[in-house]
Amino acid sequence: MSMGVLLLLNACAPQPQPQPHANRPRVLATFTVLADLADQVACGQLQVESITKIGAEIHSYEITPSDLRRASGARMILENGLGLELWTRRFTAGLGNIPRVSLSDGITPLPIEGQPGSGKVNPHAWMSPKAAIHYVARIRDAFMVLDPPHATTYQRCAAAYSRQLIRLDHELASQLAALPPRRRLLVTCEGAFSYLARDYGLDEAWLWPVNGEREVTPQRMRHLIATVRERQVPAVFCESTVDSRAMQRVAAETGARLAGTFHVDSLSPAEGPAPTYLELMRHNIATLRSGLLGPRERKGGVE
Repeated sequence: MSMGVLLLLNACAPQPQPQPHANRPRVLATFTVLADLADQVACGQLQVESITKIGAEIHSYEITPSDLRRASGARMILENGLGLELWTRRFTAGLGNIPRVSLSDGITPLPIEGQPGSGKVNPHAWMSPKAAIHYVARIRDAFMVLDPPHATTYQRCAAAYSRQLIRLDHELASQLAALPPRRRLLVTCEGAFSYLARDYGLDEAWLWPVNGEREVTPQRMRHLIATVRERQVPAVFCESTVDSRAMQRVAAETGARLAGTFHVDSLSPAEGPAPTYLELMRHNIATLRSGLLGPRERKGGVE
């Protein structure tokens, strides 16, 4: 039987209904972005929760007693890996042999720019839709082991969501193709966009490499101001989980404008601009285009 026929039969077959909330195995993700990816794969068969709340700073998160109480009875923890959530070692110490799944395993990490050979890697792989497809496959495989009776559901839902991520990748490529060479510099507070910059041919400049190292040294500040002036960058940006005052200084000293807020480490509330991963990525790219392109250029590109 051909693969196309199998897919058609699977699509037409009765789909399992979500289990009652109390009966679903509970899975914890370390932060809201990963929880959203996992929820798309779970399709109602698992109770997926984020350990950290919306808006939390995840690099140096401080575990609370309520976090530990909520973790009791959880069946699996999904984490990003790449050194991002070192606090999970303390979190899981008293939870027994609960499986921990690192979603970035198998991805070739990018070194932090300017620190080659240091052993430090950029943990923000999920900011690439291509890498997010890898995350979804890791989640699918973990859920199939955790809950074999619903393996087919996890396969089907992961495949459907991966198709959305492929469309997102094509959409972002089209959006960013409108940026002329002189405008292809992404200036942010945190160096969180290395994977996205690699995928879509952007340059990157930042005040600090990761939010766990938020000290803005005089040397970093001078270097970024000089870069923005030299490249005549019209807009700079900051992330939703950090203080933007240092970037406000860059804007004031260069004539660039602080043109918006990116969401990286956290989704927004439901009424905000980034309540899901797909909307987070679209919001970031729309904010970037709006800042780096003039009105006439924006009209000429793909909206």
